[in-house]
Amino acid sequence: MKAACPLCFHHCRLEPGQSGLCRARTNQNGKIISLSYGKITSLALDPIEKKPLRRFHPGSQILSVGSFGCNLSCPFCQNHEIAAAGPQVPARDFSPDQLVELACSLLGRGNIGIAYTYNEPLVGYEYLMDTARLAREAGLLNVLVSNGTLEEIPFLDLLPLLDALNLDLKGFTPDWYRALGGDLETVKRSIRLAAARCHLEVTTLIVPGCNDREEEMDALARWLAGVDPEIPLHISRFFPRYRMTELSPTPVEKVYRLADIARQHLRYVYTGNC
Repeated sequence: MKAACPLCFHHCRLEPGQSGLCRARTNQNGKIISLSYGKITSLALDPIEKKPLRRFHPGSQILSVGSFGCNLSCPFCQNHEIAAAGPQVPARDFSPDQLVELACSLLGRGNIGIAYTYNEPLVGYEYLMDTARLAREAGLLNVLVSNGTLEEIPFLDLLPLLDALNLDLKGFTPDWYRALGGDLETVKRSIRLAAARCHLEVTTLIVPGCNDREEEMDALARWLAGVDPEIPLHISRFFPRYRMTELSPTPVEKVYRLADIARQHLRYVYTGNC
């Protein structure tokens, strides 16, 4: 029998054995289960600033982990080898206990916790919840780097376990989000919910000819300031990737100009990849 996945706005209705758009969830005997539980494709001890988080424990390190799958289809994805992949991608098995044990073993190297990142962590929701709960019990910090495309109830259940988030706000028009397989209003809701509950920073990648209009950045920054003008915004430069290799990199002066516009509304605006 068909079953609908409750995690994101796609609500994929899956036949038995069929995987969702994210490639990480499937219908098993009428129940939606995770295919990526405990499957780790990427693992590194990173500077916290690389997430990017500039105003959360600066100078520290964090164990960064990724699996496979994503519920968007961004043609510029820099991690498409895992984000656009399914269970066939090479992975190592890490139970939540094993991952928390590894994170604790790195405390002497400046590690402060676990960052769930690289692919879209929310498509592996069950593993994220289980690991974050154990990490919190061990005194570790939990950081999420995400596209923010999750339904409200599961997001509210997760937020008490998170200490910091960096959420992508990929632009500020519904048409651009639809082109990426996403939904702008869902992401805006996630930003509002997260900003009220833990440390939040936001990233916008500037893709030439797609989301680089000054009017759009003004509207984005103005809206974000209406949530909280203290939310840091990272404005990042695009480089050709994946299915967008024909585009040129975003001009550096364009990134700086958009950052100046955002600073008219927000206190903390940073430029990246410049």
